[in-house]
Amino acid sequence: MTTAEKEEKTQEKWEVQLRKGTLELVILAALQHRTLYGLELLKLLQSFKSAAITEGTLYPLLDRLKREGIVDAQWVQEGDVRPRKYYSLTATGHHKLADLITLWRQSVLDVEFLLAHPGPDALPVQGE
Repeated sequence: MTTAEKEEKTQEKWEVQLRKGTLELVILAALQHRTLYGLELLKLLQSFKSAAITEGTLYPLLDRLKREGIVDAQWVQEGDVRPRKYYSLTATGHHKLADLITLWRQSVLDVEFLLAHPGPDALPVQGE
């Protein structure tokens, strides 16, 4: 394996881990002001490189979020097409989203600080 191939593989692994770490936040954010059926939500997420996932990842996660009371799911019959399951946030889901947003924003601030202030001067001296 060439150095370039190793670097590409490392980059892909990093992107996968980042996606896994933010997936719940992304799904809740997508549902915060709208109700979406599963395939609609999947297409929305796939339109963002950092959130592109497969059905095999999305639906089990939605099922878990439903069991935890974070999202609600309702079957809706629309005309002659087969029914679709629409997902929306519950009150608990809105609270969970607010908590995740706070954590996300603090993480971004921390990383931005460290990127702007590398080296030992970035860390406060204990006792000060």
